[in-house]
Amino acid sequence: MPFFHRDEQLDKCGDRLLEATWAEFPGLAQNQIAITWIVYDEPVPVNTGGALTAEEFWKYPVRGFTYRGVERIYPASVVKLFYLVAVHEWLDKGMVAPSEELNRAVQDMIVDSSNDATSLVVDVLTGTTSGPDLTNGPFETWKYQRNIVNRYFQSLGWVELESININQKTWCDGAYGRERSFLGKQLENRNMLTTNAVARLLHSIVGGVAVSSERSQQMMALMQRSLDSLVLKADPENQVVGFLGGGLPPTARLWSKAGLMSQVRHDAAYIELPDCRPYLLVVFTEGAAHSKNEQILPFISRHVADAMTHLGS
Repeated sequence: MPFFHRDEQLDKCGDRLLEATWAEFPGLAQNQIAITWIVYDEPVPVNTGGALTAEEFWKYPVRGFTYRGVERIYPASVVKLFYLVAVHEWLDKGMVAPSEELNRAVQDMIVDSSNDATSLVVDVLTGTTSGPDLTNGPFETWKYQRNIVNRYFQSLGWVELESININQKTWCDGAYGRERSFLGKQLENRNMLTTNAVARLLHSIVGGVAVSSERSQQMMALMQRSLDSLVLKADPENQVVGFLGGGLPPTARLWSKAGLMSQVRHDAAYIELPDCRPYLLVVFTEGAAHSKNEQILPFISRHVADAMTHLGS
């Protein structure tokens, strides 16, 4: 079963949001955007410091709106959220040993969205390394190992994860050698996520039930973003300006992970506004022109924040 239910109020708000977005950005095609928006009504089950057990948490009903939320889309760096949860699972179960270097890589992967750091994290998770092409036998073993993160998330039994693929590193210039072969000639094996899948994973983190309460809080700490203008100005790659955080008032609290490359601009965020219900928002946009546009995601975020103030506290 999906983890949220639709309702008339959010459907109307979501439809108005989409119409306003297409009116403001007429070049954005209807199949170039996907949204999942989750609202947390009282009693709020998230960001509680781990007060709820997993069993209790998953019983809480949540409502949401989705548009094209099941469409498979290249996620860029949003996939790093899945590697974040996986590395905490591996550490929690003793499947990998903790180290200062792994901690540094995990932090840089989320805080700075470093692709080099992500490369190490994927190596640690899977026991594979990049390099020249392999002969058939060793390459089959390598591919099986590289798919261990996919197998872990499929084992959760979440319907939202059934169609995803998360077995590739993220790159600055692209994959070479065995990594390029693994992608496939037409890139058919590239990472693919849906906004619903990302929303459910983020929901579990902010709910304190991703791996454990303590580890969820550690993940949240890495995802928290400052909205202070001086902090943002000092960090040109802050994952706020040009993303969902760019449409929020400075009084908001934001936890997020953005994704950006030449063909996509995405963001996944958990947001708390003063005197409003907290909410979760995942927006994917596709198209070369839109990936360069720093106005679309903040525009959507402002409209959702405004809708949240009208939903009341």
